[in-house]
Amino acid sequence: MSSDCPDLDVNSQQVVIDGEGLQSLLAALKGAGYVVVGPTVRDGAIVYDRLASVQDLPIGWTDEQAGGHYRLRKRDDGAWFGYAVGPHSWKKFLFPSSLKLWSAQLKGKDFRIDAPEPDDTRYAFIGVRSCEMHAIAIQDRVFLRGQHGDPNYQAIREKVFIVAVNCGQAGGTCFCVSMNTGPGATFGYDLALTEVVDRERHYFVAESGTQPGRNMLSLIQQRPAEKSEAQAAREVVDRTARSMGRQMNTTDIKALLYRNYENPAWDKVANRCLTCANCTMVCPTCFCSTVEDTSDVTGQTAQRTRVWDSCFNVDFSYLHGGSVRPSGKSRYRQWMTHKLASWIDQFGTSGCVGCGRCITWCPVGIDITEEVRLIRESESSSQGA
Repeated sequence: MSSDCPDLDVNSQQVVIDGEGLQSLLAALKGAGYVVVGPTVRDGAIVYDRLASVQDLPIGWTDEQAGGHYRLRKRDDGAWFGYAVGPHSWKKFLFPSSLKLWSAQLKGKDFRIDAPEPDDTRYAFIGVRSCEMHAIAIQDRVFLRGQHGDPNYQAIREKVFIVAVNCGQAGGTCFCVSMNTGPGATFGYDLALTEVVDRERHYFVAESGTQPGRNMLSLIQQRPAEKSEAQAAREVVDRTARSMGRQMNTTDIKALLYRNYENPAWDKVANRCLTCANCTMVCPTCFCSTVEDTSDVTGQTAQRTRVWDSCFNVDFSYLHGGSVRPSGKSRYRQWMTHKLASWIDQFGTSGCVGCGRCITWCPVGIDITEEVRLIRESESSSQGA
């Protein structure tokens, strides 16, 4: 769908489809020229990759998540989307981890520079969660707004078809309710599905968010949702909202972090932080990158590539004379303060969507919600002393 995130389809009607209907949707998307990608089980995790059919979905699997802990286990039912989020985010496709910017070849005394054409792949994303819709919207602001947009991002983003899935269970580290980013999708999708699984039935309540979504939905077998089915879908989302694994108090959070730049809590978390950059790699909104120049041994060809980088890497802030943030403490403080405070100044919104990935995939289980709480408590204690 368009990256401009148009208003939801005012003519949308909730309908019911079954597993065969979802398979027909995937087939229709492929027939329309889309590369269908979505969740699948691989290497002990639920990751995003190409889907040949609905059989590639993580049917009957769920995830156990806690600080520094991720495991898959079988569900008691046959839910197709009965998990939270895994290590991948959709920036894997929209903002690739490695992108060739140009290559050059020596021709006599001159270089010929070739810039690759922007990626023309038309992706259909299946299973996008509400927090991830908010993350995509944040990256849209970064890469599409203002005077310095990213043509590579735009070329991919403007052709994406999004099938959102409202969350049927919260992960152990989720806190999207605290960030007002879920668990039900409210914008940005072409189609939205809510999976309903009970003892007797298994179905999906679907609704369109755009005219292209409505057109695609018309190609598959469906029927209008009954009142009880629509209510069951709402209860799925409500139940998930009440079972968040984490909470974050965001009251006045920007000012809180700005006031506590020298809070002793930063030293405590720095003693645990490995500055491994896992949190930024799995984060769906982090966008730091660098460029790498390489050449072959003959000196005849050269290439410039954009790759993901992280503010946790000591060289990321290197200027003449050394790194601006040489300590682990300064780099963790930079990441968290940027994510929850200065990001608001830059882009008008928090850089955190409450997906919990940074907590799950931190090797030592550092919890951003806990760090905010500790800073609040430390400030209150010092004021009361």
